[in-house]
Amino acid sequence: MSQESNKTYEIKLPLFEGPFDLLLFFIERDELDIYDIPISQVTSDFLDYIQHLEEMNVEIASEFILVAATLMRIKAKMLLPRPVLDEEGNEIDPREELVKHLLEYKRYKSVIGDLSALEAERLDRERRGNLLSEIRKLSENINVEAEMQDLDLYKLMKVFQKVLKRYEYEQAKPTHQVVQYPYTISVQKEFIIERLLKEPDQRISFEKMVAEKPEKILVIYNFLAILELLQLGMVTLHIGEGYNNFWIEKLQGQETKIPDEPGFD
Repeated sequence: MSQESNKTYEIKLPLFEGPFDLLLFFIERDELDIYDIPISQVTSDFLDYIQHLEEMNVEIASEFILVAATLMRIKAKMLLPRPVLDEEGNEIDPREELVKHLLEYKRYKSVIGDLSALEAERLDRERRGNLLSEIRKLSENINVEAEMQDLDLYKLMKVFQKVLKRYEYEQAKPTHQVVQYPYTISVQKEFIIERLLKEPDQRISFEKMVAEKPEKILVIYNFLAILELLQLGMVTLHIGEGYNNFWIEKLQGQETKIPDEPGFD
């Protein structure tokens, strides 16, 4: 297969506002007589257009499908050997109703351009009002004395009730406050070492530390500081002495100065 045959071609189709717009396009393009439409040719062009829309994954409106079915029905009637006759015995042209709709659509379409131009011209115009009358209307709207004449006790109470409800709602709205705690892991490590040095045996229970200042966030910082001191080899833990309790003991012979190491700060 040659390289030329492997090429794909993109087909760009114009989108029409409706099926009758498409039919008029075919008639004007091929210079056909609208009163004597070659139904076979127009039907073929119409179905070919719909097929291309399907290949391009364009959703086809129900109006196009209805007109396609109408064209095929007219084409089938014209192929019948027995023509349809009216009450007076005259042959009925199956295209008559289609031609009538096309002529109506063509008349409406011919005035759309004029109406659009009139609309655009009207939108460009600025309504010229009377300045004095407009100022008078504004002054009437903001006339305090005129407004006070319509007030009564019931209206005042309703306004007061609305204001009171709004105030209660504003007061009851939840507020979020971010608290900056004055604790760090480094500071608490130094505090624990100093606290152990004050004890005679250089050991203290965790329960006692909590009881001295029972603040939840401080307990967490102290616990993390103890874990870091344990990792640095500066303290040891004795577990099992008391319910949910442990003892912290400073290791003998260790420096009291805490090395600068990255921690949980």
